[in-house]
Amino acid sequence: MGDSRPVYLRIADDLRRRIDEGGLAVGDRIPSRSELKRAYAASDQTVDRAVRVLKAAGYAEGQFGRGVFVADRAPLGTLLRSTGAVDTPFAAQIRDYGTAPPTGRPATVLTWEASSAETSAPGPIAERLGIGPGEPVLCTQYEYLANRHPVQLATSWEPLTITAGTDVALPERGPYARRGVRGRLAAIGIRVVRARELVGSRPATTPEAEALGCAAGQCVTVVERTHFDGEDRAVETSDIVVRADRWRLEYTIPFTS
Repeated sequence: MGDSRPVYLRIADDLRRRIDEGGLAVGDRIPSRSELKRAYAASDQTVDRAVRVLKAAGYAEGQFGRGVFVADRAPLGTLLRSTGAVDTPFAAQIRDYGTAPPTGRPATVLTWEASSAETSAPGPIAERLGIGPGEPVLCTQYEYLANRHPVQLATSWEPLTITAGTDVALPERGPYARRGVRGRLAAIGIRVVRARELVGSRPATTPEAEALGCAAGQCVTVVERTHFDGEDRAVETSDIVVRADRWRLEYTIPFTS
């Protein structure tokens, strides 16, 4: 029985199979438009659509002026979601980033960049924080970099009614900078007792794709994290974004006797 799928999907699936089976290796050039047209008796529009599907799935990436090549899809590492890791400004600590460098070559350097600004809480963020829409919050945007290449994005919101005018108003500046949510808020007498996380996926926005080096619309993993104090008041909420095809999440689940 013949294959009833649209031709562009058959082309994309055939190319994916060749990549998965090693017929096309990382860095190899995807067959050109003219080659695909001949092989599948397809139109320009059909083969272009197939290649777009391949890019959106993370299997291929375009290089300006050169063509489309097989992308590296090997996992970059694991994001650890232990108690200590959750408290950082990022999704987690990074473990097993890449492979051990050859002798004489420097190890991977992990850094981050951040910028903060006061703004009004959007409706969904206000709901997560238990405040009214439009109430003032401090929004901090992070890029987590490995050898200066962004591998993780995060956006954090904190109610200004909690931190304004204190030494911890700016997460990345002041005497308590870079101490995580619990460490910073403890300095002003707030004890953070728990965090809640929701993990989901969605298509990458264009700015996220440009930062993370993937195609717009490619799947990203989003960790929605909220910290609570002893009165069950939300004191911080964050969205953490990583490429779904390059990162795994590892959770430590302690058991009590």
